[in-house]
Amino acid sequence: MNVEVLAIGDELLIGQTINTNAAWIGQEMSLRGYQVLRSIAIEDKPEAIIHALENRLPQTNCVIITGGLGPTKDDLTKYTLASYFESPLEIHQATLSQIETFFKSRNRPMLEVNIQQAALPTKAKILTNRLGTAAGMWFEQNDVVFISLPGVPYEMKTIMTEEAFPLLSSRFKGKNIFHQTILTQGIGESFLAEKIAHWEDRVRGAGLGLAYLPSPGMVKLRLTSYLGTEQKVLISNFFKELEASIPEHIYGYNDSTLEEVLGSELLLKKATIGTVESCTAGLLAQRIASVSGASMYYQGALLTYSNELKVNVAQVNPETLKEFGAVSEQVAKELAANGRKILGVDYCLSTTGVAGPNGGTLEKPVGLIWIGLSGPRGTIAKRFQFGDERKRNLEMTVLAAMNWLRYFLKTC
Repeated sequence: MNVEVLAIGDELLIGQTINTNAAWIGQEMSLRGYQVLRSIAIEDKPEAIIHALENRLPQTNCVIITGGLGPTKDDLTKYTLASYFESPLEIHQATLSQIETFFKSRNRPMLEVNIQQAALPTKAKILTNRLGTAAGMWFEQNDVVFISLPGVPYEMKTIMTEEAFPLLSSRFKGKNIFHQTILTQGIGESFLAEKIAHWEDRVRGAGLGLAYLPSPGMVKLRLTSYLGTEQKVLISNFFKELEASIPEHIYGYNDSTLEEVLGSELLLKKATIGTVESCTAGLLAQRIASVSGASMYYQGALLTYSNELKVNVAQVNPETLKEFGAVSEQVAKELAANGRKILGVDYCLSTTGVAGPNGGTLEKPVGLIWIGLSGPRGTIAKRFQFGDERKRNLEMTVLAAMNWLRYFLKTC
């Protein structure tokens, strides 16, 4: 089955909202063996919607439409589709009952505009939205399926998973495709490609597809089999070989997060952790503590952005700060070592650096980061040099700190 994704909303075109729906739909379609031919965003105007529908690719079997189903006057998708498919609107009693229950359970009044959300095209198969008030709609015309969904991501995902995908699977047979993804941190795409060049040649020689999927601080490697799960063992063996060659960079598979993997290693070691943060200002603590069950290993943090707090709270020697400066190996080590004692933990991570875009010098340029790690065997620090963009530097610092401790725990 060939799919087009049509995202409706001015907010997508002006960059106010990122179109995460299209990414999720693409991933889910691929997992089911369906191919997304293109994904576009258009204005929330009837003429734009109709133009996109009429100019779909000739090989398209299914058009997924997201957005424009809300109760306000600028939500025009339902009315445009009703006109396009020449289908009158009528109150759909099951949907109206669901909307009434939605508002009653939240002790909120239901307005006329909410009632009108139950007025749906009679030619559409209605897809229940159990999480909201905008129902999904399924149309068919000339052997092409058109599915209209709300733009709210969790509502869209629920309708697709519970209603649309089962219907699609009964109508269209997907290609026999199998994906597996391995996750790396701390090595850029080009450096990674050079390091694993021979491995990549053998992967492609075995008939597998390989895709590099980079993001700040990380690169995902996706292997694809066009013979389905027949090559699952082959892919697993290739990944095991890769993991053995660059274990310091590989932290997980598929949808794993670095904070989840780190948490698992800490639980395995029955170890506790704390953080002392300067440049990251609590971001590292937030990521580690975001995992359900983190209280079993994460004890707390010291936030010491100023030099005064480094001295008064983290007990850094004033002479160390005076001689080496806040962004230094020596201060990173004192922050980690003292934090370990103050917080009473097995391991403590510290961060200090020049996040930018200001504050850099020739000796200590923007992007210079020191990460400290203190544990039962002593205290060490590691130097990193990132780029000029503040948010990217902070994100990469958090990832580098977590991955360093992950690998340390795995090998100690």
